[in-house]
This record gives sequence, C-alpha cells and structure tokens, in this order.
Amino acid sequence: MGGVRGLRDVPRAVWLLAAGTFVNMTVSVTFAYLFLYLTGPRGLDPGRAGLLAGVGGAGLLAGNLTGGFFGDRFGHRPALLVSAATGGLLLAAVPVLPTPALYAALPLAQYAAGVQRAATSALVAVIVPEGSRRQAYAVMRAAGNGGFTVGPLLGALVATGLSYDWLYVADGLGSVGLAWWTARVVPAAVSPVRVSPVRRETARAGKAAGGAGLWAVLRTRPAVLLLLGAIGVVDVVYRQQYTTFPVFLADHGLDTGVYGALLAVNGAVLLCLELPAALALGRRSPLPVVATGLLLVAAGYAALLAGAGAGAAVVMMTLLTLGELLYKSTATAYVADRAPAHVLGRFQSLYAGASITGVVLAAPLGGALYQAAPDLLWPLCALAAAVAGCAVLAGSRLEGEREDTREVPEWAVEVTGERERPPAAVPGAGRRRNPPL
Repeated sequence: MGGVRGLRDVPRAVWLLAAGTFVNMTVSVTFAYLFLYLTGPRGLDPGRAGLLAGVGGAGLLAGNLTGGFFGDRFGHRPALLVSAATGGLLLAAVPVLPTPALYAALPLAQYAAGVQRAATSALVAVIVPEGSRRQAYAVMRAAGNGGFTVGPLLGALVATGLSYDWLYVADGLGSVGLAWWTARVVPAAVSPVRVSPVRRETARAGKAAGGAGLWAVLRTRPAVLLLLGAIGVVDVVYRQQYTTFPVFLADHGLDTGVYGALLAVNGAVLLCLELPAALALGRRSPLPVVATGLLLVAAGYAALLAGAGAGAAVVMMTLLTLGELLYKSTATAYVADRAPAHVLGRFQSLYAGASITGVVLAAPLGGALYQAAPDLLWPLCALAAAVAGCAVLAGSRLEGEREDTREVPEWAVEVTGERERPPAAVPGAGRRRNPPL
C-alpha cells in the first residue's frame, strides 16, 4: 500500500511528461552513433571526428551548468519549450548542413539539450511538492531508461536499413514533439499555496540573511556542496564502464557481445528496480541512501580486482547498477528539496553539470591512466568512489546538525495537469527526521 500511495503522490503532469520523455529518448540516439556518422557518411578522419564530438560534449556540459539560470529568470516551462524546440530544429537540419557548419550546429544543439535537461529537472521540482520528489524523479528516470533501452536497437536498424541522416531527423522531431507535448500537459500557470506565518517568517529571514545570491545560498548548505563534489567525482568513475571497461574486457578475451549483455543487464535492472526502490526508501534520509549508492559503485570497481573473468564483470555491473538506482534519483530530489524557489533552476543546473562530469573527463582521464598503469585504474576508481561516499555520509551528519536552521521557500506549488490544488501538507518545522538507512 505504501508503494501505491507513493505513486499516487506523483502528479498527473509528471506522468504525462514522463510519457513524452520515453518517446523522446527512444529516438534520441544520435549521440551513440555520432562517431560512426562522422567517420562514415561525413568522411572525417578519427582525429577530426573526435574533436567535433568533444566540442559537442563541451556544449552539453555548458548547457547543463547554465540552463537553470534561464528557468529562474524566465520560467522553467518556457526554458524547456524553447530549448527542446531549438535543439530539435538544429538536429533535424544536420543532414543538409555542410560539414564545416557542424562545428557550430552540434555544440549549439548539445547546449540546448543541456538546458532542456536542467529545465526538465527543475520543472519536476516545481510540479511536485517536497516529500514526493524522489518518486517523481524515479518515474522520469524509468521513462528515460525505458526509451534508451529500445532506442539504440531501433537506431541501428534505421542507420543500416535507411541512413544515418534519418536518425538526426527522428531525433530532431522527437525534441520538437516533446516541446509540443509539454506545452499541452504542463499548465502555464500555477497558484501559490498558503503557508503558516511561522514558515513565512522563516523564509523571509532566510532571504534577508543573504539568500538572494546562488553562492550565498550554497554557503549556508555545505552538505549540498559536498554532495555536488562527490557526484562529480563518482560520475568520472561511473562512466568508465562506457570508456575503459570495454577495452579492459577485450584485452582479456571477452568480446563485444559480453559487453553488450552487461549493458543489457544494467538497463533491465534499472527498469525493474529503480522505481520500487525509490518507493521503498522514500521515507529514508536521502544522504545516507546516496552514500550507500556511491559505496556500491566503489564496490563494483573493487570487484574487478578479483580478476578479469565474466563472473567478476557481472558482479561489477550488478553492483554499479544497484549503486546507480540508489544515488541518482535520490540525489536529484535532495538538491531540489534544499533549493530556495528563486534559485531552484540553478541548483538543478549545478547538479546536472556535476552528474555529467564524466562525459567530458572519463575518457581522457581513464584512458591515460589505463595506458600508463592499467593495474592502477580499478583500485583508484574504487578508492575515489569510496571517498566520495564517505564525504556524503559526513555531509549527512552535518545536515542533521543544521536541520533546525533549514530555510523554507515562501511559496510552494503543485500542478496536477487537470487542475491546481494545494498539497495535503506543506513540509514544515518540527517534523520528525526520517530514519537513517
């Protein structure tokens, strides 16, 4: 009953937004085939293709880091609509653009995708009241993972049966379609909810104490800063599974089929367990849950120290997947819950940027270490993730000490998709702290 009730707490607008995300992720596979497209139909050598892919990745990181500003300034819904439509039109135009133009078009499209990601995360936080956000983010991640599970296979069929050009057309139309769908299912207007005089005074006092600026707010939330740093470190470690790990398998006689099967295990476990885990742990203190996930990532890479066989690889991927389903949606919701309303988007941008650090750094750092000292890569990955997990645990103790000074946003909103209504209860002072994990 608790799980069903937890799902009922997720507003209708989030379910509809998740449905649009599933469709969009199903066709958003151009990044997976970018290198093949550039070195194949476009005729670029690997060096130029790598440079272009790297520039696009930098655009994605920049969009994630700055996208929240647009939401805070102009509204998270408009930021999502504009970024999705703009990025979609750029991607759909890729087949007709000359190759030199791709050096501008791909980074801009990736920048728009980063803005869209940050805006979507912030919009979910606006729609969903505190207390139900972990479930909501788990629903969104389940939709994204579901789309990505079927998307690459369909993309391969399209690329080989038709052409790579159609992948870009489909990806672009998917993003434009998501903008149209969001405009329909997420209302443009929300209504404020009354809060108690004590909470209103708490919010005003927090703003008067320096809450108007992003960094001033962050300085009063050291646990958030610790979490962001830990997520950045772990993402570089986590994404070694997409960079050096398949090379490691090949060097030890395990072919691409084994690697593909391991990734399938990852996707299947996430689809089956992430949402139930979010419901089961929804009342637990978030930072210990995140820390446990990071420590599981560390344990996953430590499992490779036992050898390079298929058994060790399966244990590694299982532990990594369990760690991911614990920390990702929980950390996203925690950052949203700790953000005052006027910087909610920028908080989500900081988290979004930290959570894709590995997109930029995993390959060059992991590749250089694997080439120079391959026996050190997995021990250092395990150590880095373990240190990050311990840092988050320390942050949870710090958070507990500062619980009574927590700032409460002056206004809270909930959007159901059909009508606007106040949540059953607005989180407030004096609530019982969640039991530790």
